[in-house]
Amino acid sequence: MPMKPKKPCKHNGCPLLTDDKYCEFHAKLHVDDRANANERGYDSRWRKASKRFLNAHPLCKRCEQKGKLTQATVVDHIKPHRGDQRLFWDEKNWQPLCKKCHDRKTRTEDQYPIYTF
Repeated sequence: MPMKPKKPCKHNGCPLLTDDKYCEFHAKLHVDDRANANERGYDSRWRKASKRFLNAHPLCKRCEQKGKLTQATVVDHIKPHRGDQRLFWDEKNWQPLCKKCHDRKTRTEDQYPIYTF
């Protein structure tokens, strides 16, 4: 059976060919890379659920608290799920936000993570 052709290493500027994402020299540099959205659970099931949630909750919660009416475009996890599927799918942990509010909240959480046990 024929083998798949090798593809270029995804490390910026690397000319080597590999069977994986990265060549053997760069693989160890990318061990801690973040998984893509689909691998983190944001798949077609999530897209359907979040669309349904936004239809039921059309306004940004943070903007509403400031007295502004802004359309919500993102379903945010109030408490970051960090891979916990139970917390990921708990609708009590969801809130509707506009992209601006969501990006601000996520940036703050990523800069100053709070871990609970």
